[in-house]
Amino acid sequence: MTIGGLAMSDASLWLIAAVLLAGAELVVPGVFLIFLGIAAAIVAAATFVLPELPVAAQLGAFAMWSTVAVLIGRRWYVDYPVDTDDPLLNDRARRLVGETVTVADPIVGGRGRVQIGDGAWPAAGPDAPAGARMRITAVVGGIVSVEPL
Repeated sequence: MTIGGLAMSDASLWLIAAVLLAGAELVVPGVFLIFLGIAAAIVAAATFVLPELPVAAQLGAFAMWSTVAVLIGRRWYVDYPVDTDDPLLNDRARRLVGETVTVADPIVGGRGRVQIGDGAWPAAGPDAPAGARMRITAVVGGIVSVEPL
């Protein structure tokens, strides 16, 4: 293949893709692009060894190796979680457990609304009048479970 007058093999193109994907992981962290970069590097090695490998087979191999790399990466992060100072940083629901809230709409028959920050959330719990103070015990499916203080 010729790009800008420069002849490049499929292996070279896959290697460039691998480097770009790995580099993009540094710029846009999210721990996902690196696995695609690994897949591209594997396909680069395969096309270096098998230079006549059809493009369709290369794309199929990339899709397969991307899936394998992502699954291995997910398993790795489950087995070896990243230590953090705030493990609930991106889990707003779990951060709410234990917070004290005010009943916005009376809880009647186990259902009502509570004020959390500048919004009102659906709540489940024992009957309580508007203005009562409650403690959040859980958040399931966007519904806040509360108990009296």
